[in-house]
Amino acid sequence: MSLTQQHVAVLGAGAWGTALACAASQRAPTQLWARDAKLSEAINAQHTSPRYLPGIPLPPALVCTASLQQALAHAQGGHLPGLLLLGVPLAGLRALCSQLAEQLAHSTPKLAGIVYTCKGLEAQSGQLPSEVAQVALEPLGSLPTGVLSGPSFALEVARGLPVALTVASASLDLQEATIHALHGGNIRVYASTDVLGVEIGGALKNVLAIACGVGDGLGLGANARAALITRGLTEMTRFGKALGAQTATFAGLTGLGDLVLTATGDLSRNRQVGLALGRGAVLSTLLASGPTAEGARCAQAVRKRARALGVDMPITEAVCQVLFEGVSPLNAVTQLLAREATTE
Repeated sequence: MSLTQQHVAVLGAGAWGTALACAASQRAPTQLWARDAKLSEAINAQHTSPRYLPGIPLPPALVCTASLQQALAHAQGGHLPGLLLLGVPLAGLRALCSQLAEQLAHSTPKLAGIVYTCKGLEAQSGQLPSEVAQVALEPLGSLPTGVLSGPSFALEVARGLPVALTVASASLDLQEATIHALHGGNIRVYASTDVLGVEIGGALKNVLAIACGVGDGLGLGANARAALITRGLTEMTRFGKALGAQTATFAGLTGLGDLVLTATGDLSRNRQVGLALGRGAVLSTLLASGPTAEGARCAQAVRKRARALGVDMPITEAVCQVLFEGVSPLNAVTQLLAREATTE
């Protein structure tokens, strides 16, 4: 199979979407879609993304467009069914999927499917990305969808550093199309059918990374960090099992792997928010000063859904208390430590 026969369109020209487009353009004709025409022009003229990946040269073969229609036509222009990679955050997923449904509903799309990369639970509905996409893409019928996730900082991927990811979908054809688009060189892509498990790992690791950052900001030490990561993984697994995910998924790249990266990596916005809170910063000031940490967006939605399921999630509860209820980080940690002893 010739890899150039499959065309790829990456929708969303933020840091992660652009990094994925860089990777895909090494293996197949790839077009990046930016909602902002000025950003698209800058990427094409300078072969850099001055707003999201400043100073990193983009592949000369990568073309950016501000026309969604043009990007969709590109994806369907190869000999084989094309691939759509959605690089937008969860807050923009519903609107983009609705646009895609409107654009593609009156034809038979020549697509292997749609793969989204966002993480979290939607703040308003409490839904996972697959649940959001299912509703918004309903007019397209049986077009396959999937999720791409794993321990990955966009900046490192754009620089060509090694990374391992997982694509999860019920469609084996969509898994294969995603692997062909991205797997090779410094990128490894593994396949899974556990969409729920991959999504839950991606959502919960952000909340737990805030907790680990708070602990580090308070100076609680490496022992406390290890305990938070380990017990956080237990919370993640417990929540996932209640929703029907496969337990083994949480020991893999999209569970433990992504949790360790986000809880310890200096490029993690969620960890940085936790660090600042532990050192006395105010959440409203933090969120106004830079990109919103995804864990802060979805923490309340996770807690609400966990309570409805009857799932005990003390670390998530503590994070919500610090973020939204005025509980000091030190008091939240004290309450966690005061919990009764139990079996592991």
